[in-house]
Amino acid sequence: MLIVRPISSTDSIDELTALLHRAYARLGAMGLNYTAVDQTSEVTRKRIEGGRCYVAYRSGRLAGTVLVQPTYAENECGYYTRPGVAALHQFGVEPGLQGLGIGRALLQRCEAWAAGHGFSELAMDTAEQAAHLVALYSRLGYTQVGHVQWPGKCYRSVVLSKRLE
Repeated sequence: MLIVRPISSTDSIDELTALLHRAYARLGAMGLNYTAVDQTSEVTRKRIEGGRCYVAYRSGRLAGTVLVQPTYAENECGYYTRPGVAALHQFGVEPGLQGLGIGRALLQRCEAWAAGHGFSELAMDTAEQAAHLVALYSRLGYTQVGHVQWPGKCYRSVVLSKRLE
């Protein structure tokens, strides 16, 4: 059974961070220095502040996570500062559980949250080289709307967005 819910004070940030490391390991092996490849638990905690973090549990075990962030006042990605745009970050599913609908359930929860809070779009970004992720997000209704070069990253990211009902 899959349960998707907001993170709570009883959830372990260390466990969440370890999940992110496992989920992003393939991208790290591709030479892409995503923050979630090796971020500390303190960075995970700090990134969660100000947003809405969801966790997915499958059979009582942490299986995935995602963070939805309200429109930024300032951000290196100008698209994330557009009125009505919420952004997704720290999106990861346990590698052995990918392909079971956990990621889709997390995205649907974020889309519902964003629409329910008056946002008209949900945006995210991923490295251009992560063609498998760009293709997945495109199949889920996200369209490419731009690019961003994050400071300190060795790759340029594709920005994708989905209009919400």
